[in-house]
Amino acid sequence: MSAMRFFALMPAALPLFLVLSTSPLPAIAAEKDVIVEQSNADNSPKQRLDQLFSQLKRERDPDKASSIANEIRLQWNDSGSATVNLLMQWADKAIEEKRNPAALDFLDEAIALKPDYSESWNRRATLNFVMGNYRKSMSDIEHVLDLEPRHFGALSGMAAILSNAGNDELTLKAWERFLDIYPAERTAQEQVNTLSEKLAGNRT
Repeated sequence: MSAMRFFALMPAALPLFLVLSTSPLPAIAAEKDVIVEQSNADNSPKQRLDQLFSQLKRERDPDKASSIANEIRLQWNDSGSATVNLLMQWADKAIEEKRNPAALDFLDEAIALKPDYSESWNRRATLNFVMGNYRKSMSDIEHVLDLEPRHFGALSGMAAILSNAGNDELTLKAWERFLDIYPAERTAQEQVNTLSEKLAGNRT
């Protein structure tokens, strides 16, 4: 990555990365008549996530899959630590107010307090991406995926950075990993189709 040059973002890749990487949207299952499988109240957060990812992998309807993905984001948003959750809220507010240095400080502290919490790394990856710090963003993404290999937001960020670097083959692999987790996401499907056709044409 050190020798790569980064250019303007792909129109499709940037919005998807930001949507998939930031704070979760409210659950909308009820509004769309989506049947979300009920979990046992005694299930651990990890067991609940495993159930949601299993549903996400099976679901082929984009709207229903989006509702499941939102549930996953809600699970990710809770670190299990009141202090870290507060730091994340402060970071979000600082980002909203475009106080990026303060946001980075809050995220750095959250990571220091709970380095095994993937969402603090992911939020910092997103902020570094927006600030144009692509190498730092990729480093944070790698930490996210070490902690949670199913993090589709981080995978879309990886795909965007690799695309900026002009590496179509690795970009395609990142999107394919994404679709293995979240197969109903339309933009990811389009990216895979476009890149597959482009690479096939290059080989002929």
